[in-house]
Formats: sequence, structure tokens, C-alpha cells
Amino acid sequence: MSASSTRVLKTVVFMGSAKNVAPPWGGDARLGDRVLSHVEATLEDRIGTLGADTIRHDVSIVDPLFVFGKHGALSEISAGELLAPAFFFKQLPAKAQALQDLIAGADCYVIVSPEYNHVVPPALASIMGHFGGSCYSCKPSGIITYSAGPWGGQRAALSIVSMTHELGCLPVSKMVGYPMAAELFHEDGSPKDPSHRMLKQLPDMLNQLEWMAIAMKDQRERVGKF
Repeated sequence: MSASSTRVLKTVVFMGSAKNVAPPWGGDARLGDRVLSHVEATLEDRIGTLGADTIRHDVSIVDPLFVFGKHGALSEISAGELLAPAFFFKQLPAKAQALQDLIAGADCYVIVSPEYNHVVPPALASIMGHFGGSCYSCKPSGIITYSAGPWGGQRAALSIVSMTHELGCLPVSKMVGYPMAAELFHEDGSPKDPSHRMLKQLPDMLNQLEWMAIAMKDQRERVGKF
């Protein structure tokens, strides 16, 4: 019987929205900040279990507002429009290289995204598409979408599934959708009603993500990637 241990997953969270202007009818400049804060706090506080092992997360956030902003990691090679992917460069600027290393060194990915015109938002497609499949392959991803209205961004989730398949970070089957996010979360990401049934989605998705992340990490270490 194997002894128990604590396994730490390097978990990169991609934010899918680059909005920073409140709509004229009022509301948040970026509704997703509530969801992102909730997801980050959940991951950092979470103590998962997998057999006899304890699972924790070492969380890093990749946010297009900062990555493409002034002095951001990709600001020297792109303003967000994907002029050239990182793998076109023989030598990347230091900040871009550090971001590539962060993504390539991850054990799993969590994507937090709205939907724009029912598909993957351009900021998310750009920030993930700047890096080749070799960074993502043989690792799992989990998809979380949100909306101001009743559908929770789930139409975009289907296009994100296709994108993650192509990149090689296969999504787990459980997807999370938060409709009317401003009614679910305070501005700091804390739930307005901790017993709300919609909040049960994230722990279920993370159970799947951790199972896949540990299995794929062990296999990468044993035989490498394909």
C-alpha cells in the first residue's frame, strides 16, 4: 500500500475577456472579474483528494488586460491581434519567454471566459494561440463560462472545446456555466448565496481536472509526450 502524499499541480488560469469599459447602461467594466476572483480563491483554498493523496494548486493567472497592456508579456510582439505567434521567433523577448515557460510548465489549465457573438472571445483565442501546441499537449483543461444573462456563456464553451482540442489540452467533460454572474457573486468574487446550486459545478469539474492532471503528469514523467 503506497503512502499518502501532497501533490501540487501547476495550474494556469486563462482569463478570456479584455473588457475594461463599463457599458452605458451600467454594470461592471468586466463582469468576469467576479468569476475570476471566485475561481482563483477556490483553487488556492482547495484541498482535493485523489485516493490517499492530497491535491493542491499552485495558481497563476494569465490575463489579456495585463499580457497585452503596457509593458505586458506580449506587448513587444503583439497588441492582441496575433501578428505573429511566439513560435515564429528564434528568440523571444524576456517577458514573452517567461510567459511561454509558465504555460509550457503547467500541469493543467482552467479557462474563464464570456462569449462574444456565441463563440470564443478574440482575447482568449489570441492569448492562447500565441503559443504552439507543444506547450499545451498531454495536459487537461477545464472550461468555465459566464454571462450577464441566462445562458451562462455555454454556446462559447462549445467553440472553446474545439480550440483546446486543437491545442492538445483536452477539456474534461464537466463544464461550468455561471448565468447572471452579478447575481451569483459579489465584486470580490465571494458568493452571495454559498448554498446556491450553481456553485456546485466548479468542485465537480475540479475533481475531474485533478484526476486527469495527475494521470497525465505521471504519464509525461514516465514516457514523455507524444
